[in-house]
Amino acid sequence: MNYTYEELAKMIDHSLLHPTMTDSELELGCRQAAKYQVASVCIKPYAVKQAVELLRGTGVLVGCVIGFPHGNSTTESKRYETQLACQDGAVEIDMVVNLGKALSGDWGYVEADVKAVCDEAHKHGAKVKVIFENDYLTAGGAGLSSDDFKRRLCGICELAGADWVKTSTGYGFVKQADGSYNYKGATEHDLALMRAGCSAKVQVKAAGGVRDLDGLIKVRDLGASRCGASATSAILEEYRRREADGTLGSSIGKIGSGGY
Repeated sequence: MNYTYEELAKMIDHSLLHPTMTDSELELGCRQAAKYQVASVCIKPYAVKQAVELLRGTGVLVGCVIGFPHGNSTTESKRYETQLACQDGAVEIDMVVNLGKALSGDWGYVEADVKAVCDEAHKHGAKVKVIFENDYLTAGGAGLSSDDFKRRLCGICELAGADWVKTSTGYGFVKQADGSYNYKGATEHDLALMRAGCSAKVQVKAAGGVRDLDGLIKVRDLGASRCGASATSAILEEYRRREADGTLGSSIGKIGSGGY
């Protein structure tokens, strides 16, 4: 394993998105992000101002979700939500694509929806990650197989100006055969497919299922530059433990199951 601590830490968008997160938990999460020197925190719109103040001078960026978690807001709502987030200090935007429109084959709507957010964010100097929610796409749609559908989304997002394409929200629960709800999140197959589906100017972000150091390394090996994670402490403390005992080279790199 040839990656430095900084290279791996700066892949992590520390996720602070749980529906019940309190102000004190948000503060604790921001301080944890600063301690481990991750790339960013990924937070809800109302929390941007607070996070900006907590992270001022730390080198950790503030990112904000838009149309979260299901992507069903109107395009103008997403654009305005982006405007407000950027005005409050967010410099990265994680927007959810309108999957219903995509599955209907209304590609013009999908492109315009993404472009509206990208144009607004870029006007403020912010970058945009577009979330596909791949757990909802296992059967494909709009006459396309699952893989071809994701490739089509990659192409549309690139045309619309996206800076990243992203696998999941971490909240895309699908009903299982036993009646329970669960999801896979990022998979090795999807990360490789999405990396190949975009040009080099568009980056890839994994989210969901990456809970340990080996998983983060596999994400990096597959060409993704960012990874949403709530298990930040466990991942990076494992790096430090292996570094201390000389076993960094023993990592096997496998993405597990579950969310971030």
